[in-house]
Amino acid sequence: MTPNIDEEVAKHRKPGHDIHPLFVERWSPRALGRDMTEEDLMALFEAARWAPSSYNNQSWRFLYATHRDEEWSTFKDLMNDFNTEWAEKGFALVVIASKTTFDHNGEESVTHSFDTGAAWENLALEASRRDLVAHGMQGFDYEKTAEVLDIPEEFEVEAMIAIGSKGDETKLPEDMRVKPNGRKELDKIATKGKFSF
Repeated sequence: MTPNIDEEVAKHRKPGHDIHPLFVERWSPRALGRDMTEEDLMALFEAARWAPSSYNNQSWRFLYATHRDEEWSTFKDLMNDFNTEWAEKGFALVVIASKTTFDHNGEESVTHSFDTGAAWENLALEASRRDLVAHGMQGFDYEKTAEVLDIPEEFEVEAMIAIGSKGDETKLPEDMRVKPNGRKELDKIATKGKFSF
């Protein structure tokens, strides 16, 4: 028997099978604070480091700035106005890029994004375990990001993450507030045999 799911999360989420609460309790608030350390941040990257990947290529790269760094404004300026308004209150901003070729032979890595997604999920779960927030975003300028952060051509910009301690959602404007949301039923995402959704 697994431990109980957090009471607040359980109001919005109910798993259909017996799984560890860590998976259900991970969600993406927008209310952020700065009550964490760079050591906490390194632990999130450490969790990401152990993700599986094709040929153990470890295609993921994390570029980051904390709110104390001079690069903070550079990262902040990559986001759209909506994301900037809430994400700038966090501890760190992270850009994820993935290497599109294999290190051992230079050939195309078809699963580079898939593998990098696994690393992101490890990071997000470790953040949740530590009662921190890791909120992934696509609302930023991908081309500008590659340019200003000197990301080589063989890498693809995948996403940004805002990371911080949990803040108070009620202090955000109404249109920015989020709560743990549900998921599609299992039979909508998994089927035996041919595609039948």
